Amino acid sequence: MYKVKSYHLGEGAVELPTCMYKVPNVHGAVADAQNGDESLELQNLESRQTEILNRLYELKAVVDGLSKTVLTPDADIDVAEMNHACSEPTSRTTVSLDSVLGKTSSVLRDIVINANPSEVPLSLLVLHNLLCEQYRVLSSVHVHSSIQNVPPQLWNCLGNESICQSRREYQLGFTLVWKDVPKPQMKFSIQSMCSIEGEGNIARFLFALLGNQYDAVTSTQIDSWVDVAIFQLKNGSNKAKAAVLRSLNSALSKSPWVVGVDLTLADVMLYCVLQELELVGIPANIQRWVQSCQNLALKLQK
Repeated sequence: MYKVKSYHLGEGAVELPTCMYKVPNVHGAVADAQNGDESLELQNLESRQTEILNRLYELKAVVDGLSKTVLTPDADIDVAEMNHACSEPTSRTTVSLDSVLGKTSSVLRDIVINANPSEVPLSLLVLHNLLCEQYRVLSSVHVHSSIQNVPPQLWNCLGNESICQSRREYQLGFTLVWKDVPKPQMKFSIQSMCSIEGEGNIARFLFALLGNQYDAVTSTQIDSWVDVAIFQLKNGSNKAKAAVLRSLNSALSKSPWVVGVDLTLADVMLYCVLQELELVGIPANIQRWVQSCQNLALKLQK
C-alpha cells in the first residue's frame, strides 16, 4: 500500500549490547587484599572491632567482680553468726593437681604471671609459698623488655635456690614476669583457656590449687572478703577503709581467722593489703591477727 525507503545501510554487522547495565567490578578489592594491599577502610574496621572486643572483655570482668560484692562485711558477719559450720575446721585432704585440674598428658603444669614491679602483688607471693609447701614447684623470675630497672629483692622474690633437677621432677611451674601491665595477668594451659586478669581473680585460682573444700556459706564469705580487700580496703576512700577495719575487727573477735578457725584466702588478701597500706591506729583484734599472719609467714620461709 505504501513504500518507504530503508532506514539503515546494509554495510557491516550491527554491534549489539551484551548486558542491560554496566557496573564496576567489585571483585577487584578482594584481589588487591590477596596481594597484601588491604584498603584503609578494612584496616579501620578491623581495629575498631578489636577495640570493641577488648572493651567488652574488660566490662565482663568488672561485672563479674561486682556481682560478688552483693554482701557487705556487716552482712557477712551476720551470716557467720547464724551458721555454726563456719566455726568448725574445714576438711583437709591430700590432693594432687590431677584431682583439682583434671588429668593431662604433660608432667609439668606451667603458670605464667605478668605483674608490674611498681605495684607488687604480695598475695601471689604468699600463695606461691603455700603451693611450695604442697607441691614440687619450679619457680623462676624474668624481666620483660618494657621494664628498665628492677630492684634486686624482686629478682629473688620467689626464692633463690638453684635448679638442679630435671623439669620432670616438678609438678608445677611458677614463672613470674615483671612487665609493664596495668594489672596482674596469668596464663595457665594456654591451649584451653584465656588469660586471667586481676590480683583477686588470680589469687582465687592459685588458692583453689591447694584443694581446700568449704561449704556454700563459707565460700561466699571468703569470696566477699577478697573483693572487700581489693575494692574497698585497697582502692576505697578513707571512709570505706575505716568501715572495713571495724567489720574486720568484729569478725576477728569471734574467731582466730577472718572466716572460721582456718587460714583462708580472705586472710591472705586482707593481710597483704594491710601491709601495703601501712595504716595506723589498728584495732586490737586485727593486731593480734596480723601477728599470727606474720608468724605463719616466718614458718613458711624456713
